[in-house]
Amino acid sequence: MASITEENYLKALFNLSNNQGEASISDLANQLGVSMPTANSMVKTLQKQGLCKYEKYKPVILTEQGKKAAALIIRKHRLTEMFLVNKMGFGWEEVHEIAEQVEHIHAPKFFERMDEMMGFPTVDPHGSPIPDKQGRIQELHLKSLSEAVPGQEAVIAALSDSSAEFLAYLNSRQLSLGTELKILSKESFDQSMTVAYGEKERESLSQKVCEKLLIRIFD
Repeated sequence: MASITEENYLKALFNLSNNQGEASISDLANQLGVSMPTANSMVKTLQKQGLCKYEKYKPVILTEQGKKAAALIIRKHRLTEMFLVNKMGFGWEEVHEIAEQVEHIHAPKFFERMDEMMGFPTVDPHGSPIPDKQGRIQELHLKSLSEAVPGQEAVIAALSDSSAEFLAYLNSRQLSLGTELKILSKESFDQSMTVAYGEKERESLSQKVCEKLLIRIFD
């Protein structure tokens, strides 16, 4: 059974891995707020357990075993976030820190019952896919709002940033998953967009915000 620290490293490596499945020691250290020697030492520990591959001066690569272990930690985190929002009435901006603690509980039946009580959700409150019990993650194939063009209509399906600050901002703008948008115009100078949604006829969103809103475009 992995320690909490080992699980945090696995999750960080999973989230940092690029398209080739690689993550650098420096990025890992920065993500976890530790020194590079500390990160290097833990990676060697994970390697001994068969969870990753690492050679000095080269990127870290999670093994299939490591990927599955990391995905199952993420599954517990996202199920917990969904449960806190759907069953306990928490705001989507309140659940991350609680889920960070609950994800380390080793009680499969607890999470299976949680999953069952919610009707087996496939995404968390921020639209991120919940891995299944085998650690498989569904690809969502979404676009950022910044890729849309005037005249298109879309629905917000997920976020690329689920920080409390960004979620509080979205709350203040009455934007959430399921909000339907009509793209009215796009400013060529700064790429900001004017959109309509709900009772709001003309709202301006910055390029930074548009890049973080992931959408499905209506045909």
